[in-house]
Amino acid sequence: MSDSYQDLARAAEAAQVSAYADPEEPQSPNVPSGRAQTIVGAGVLLVAAGLAFGALQIPSDSGYGGVGPNFLPWVCAAVLGICGALLIWEACSGGFRHAADPGGQPKADILPFAWVSAGLLVNAALIGTLGFIFSCTICYVLAVQGLRRAAHQPQASAAGTWVKDVITGLLIAAPVFWMFTKFLAINLPGLTETGWL
Repeated sequence: MSDSYQDLARAAEAAQVSAYADPEEPQSPNVPSGRAQTIVGAGVLLVAAGLAFGALQIPSDSGYGGVGPNFLPWVCAAVLGICGALLIWEACSGGFRHAADPGGQPKADILPFAWVSAGLLVNAALIGTLGFIFSCTICYVLAVQGLRRAAHQPQASAAGTWVKDVITGLLIAAPVFWMFTKFLAINLPGLTETGWL
């Protein structure tokens, strides 16, 4: 090998080693330290353990679709457990120092947070009255409005955007409702007794 090629290989190796030398030192002030990242991963593992413990308390009798009411909590616990383990592994092997700076605003934007929170609260308040489909559609519309406003999209207030959001919310909520009520035979709050609304 030529000397210049060996020098280049040594420089690349040194850069790679120095990149992972100290997992506690973030690349930029907006990227948390390796210790903070490990704590987040441990928190996700604790949530997964809590879900798994809760799933143990739910009966496992199979319904019409062949899965019981504890199926989804077990799936969520497993996925969160995998995510928590991967977060801890990533934090211990150098962290997310090489991720792009997330940017964003220096302080929280309260108005988008209020839109998303209102969507969740309205859904919880109206699901028994309006039924699953319409309350989830309202939740979707309000939450998406909050996200659009957080991204400072100028078309967030346009009537066409609201109409598209309502249609999209209905196209998401209705099939979910029908899957649970028709396929899995799980009762969700409906507007009528037919199981279609």
